Amino acid sequence: MTAFIELKNITKYFSHVVANQDVSFSIERGEVLALLGENGAGKSTVMKILYGLYRADAGEIFQNGKAAAIHSPRDAMNLGITMIQQHFSLVQAHSVTENIILGNVHGAIDREAADREVAALAAEHGFDIDPRARVGDLAVGVQQKVEILKAIYQKTRLLIMDEPTAVLTPQESDQLMKFVKNFTSQGNSVVFITHKLQEVMAVADRIIVMRNGMVSGNLRKADTDARELSRLMIGRELTNAAQVKTERAGGEVRLALDRVSVSDHGAVPSLADVSFEIHAGEVFGIAGVSGNGQQELCEVICGALTPVSGSIRLDGRAIETLNIHERVKRGIGYVPSNRHRDGLVMNMTMAENMLLKTSFDPRWLKNGFIDRKRLDAVSEKAIADYRIKASGPAAILRTLSGGNQQKVIVAREVDIGEKLIIFDQPTRGLDLGAIDNVHKIIRAERAKGKAILLVSTELTEILGLSDRYTVLYKGRLQGIYDRSALTVEEIGLLMAGYQLKEGGAHG
Repeated sequence: MTAFIELKNITKYFSHVVANQDVSFSIERGEVLALLGENGAGKSTVMKILYGLYRADAGEIFQNGKAAAIHSPRDAMNLGITMIQQHFSLVQAHSVTENIILGNVHGAIDREAADREVAALAAEHGFDIDPRARVGDLAVGVQQKVEILKAIYQKTRLLIMDEPTAVLTPQESDQLMKFVKNFTSQGNSVVFITHKLQEVMAVADRIIVMRNGMVSGNLRKADTDARELSRLMIGRELTNAAQVKTERAGGEVRLALDRVSVSDHGAVPSLADVSFEIHAGEVFGIAGVSGNGQQELCEVICGALTPVSGSIRLDGRAIETLNIHERVKRGIGYVPSNRHRDGLVMNMTMAENMLLKTSFDPRWLKNGFIDRKRLDAVSEKAIADYRIKASGPAAILRTLSGGNQQKVIVAREVDIGEKLIIFDQPTRGLDLGAIDNVHKIIRAERAKGKAILLVSTELTEILGLSDRYTVLYKGRLQGIYDRSALTVEEIGLLMAGYQLKEGGAHG
């Protein structure tokens, strides 16, 4: 039987770097195909070639056995191929209907008829969406549904989804999986680009594993497991954070927030009456969908934001009036979620980035000048300890991969954070090997008696690493729980703003 889509010997170069080399695989009708691989493995590149965003340097694409010329996304869409990328291509100021029909209708538009058509399409696929709603007012999970409806409206037969559950609650993820299964049951196909092995094992029919730009595995789900997949991806087995046994922290209170609020940036306070404690030798997790006050919480602790009320204490001493410089000197490290914007200067060297936040420290000075030998020695040690792939301390940061840039920040902030380290989305955008490395670092620093604040949208990360955790929703805490107190479904309800009923686990 002829495959719906077949890629043969796809090769792509970026300058002298090989992104794809002789990549060949097929996509069958009615199939969910998972595409796995580390960052830089070439999986997104080959899908962007299929979607027409990139042109292959060599190789061919076939549809139903016939050569397909795909030079642009419009060519791909004409062949029934659509790609939903991590950053949605929606017009925030337009309505749901306007976004869905944009570019697909001509002449006078009957808006009421278009709204009815979109409402019917949403209902058919189990999506509760108001066609007249402004997209910019919708939650990010609902915006993803608009992207899906847009693809269905275009009569797509192959839907490529890049990390589709990264912004969803567990319940929204479950709903997405149901859609995928229903969509493929009608003879359509889905390619799932993801790093979540649990997702792959739950929804995929077949799995393509890529490594160093080449296909390293083509397996039926029934014939493999997560352990084999991780070996194919990175060449070694990963530590399962959920299986790591840790004793409950019993140290003194290191960080204490009491009724901390941050001023409004709109209709809802960024933080409202937030209170919790973190003990020495404890990982305290913050779960929740992005945009519910997580960044403000991190910044009010590190000193980038000033609370309008409430107190923050480190080892019993008030720090809410101290600036960032003074809090760094008190031993607070901060790994921000946006490393490019808040954590690094990309045109500086690795050594200079290691110096950034502690340039005032006398240890870096010699006769009034920067002690380059000492700085280089510290940087070389970080390269060795954290396995940073860099030519040396003089390497320019922008020449490093995203995972290695993150390792530079982690190395610097672990050194600074003698008492408290804040990790905000520390594994976002990293491959499985780098994620495993960050998890090991968090556990190691916890074992040294440091207090760890871990902010993550990945529930497996929160439940695997945290001693206790909370859920942040619209700037408010939804109770504080031990790691085993709630089910994933209950946490998902809290992430969506629901209160748990009396009798269930609640804070």
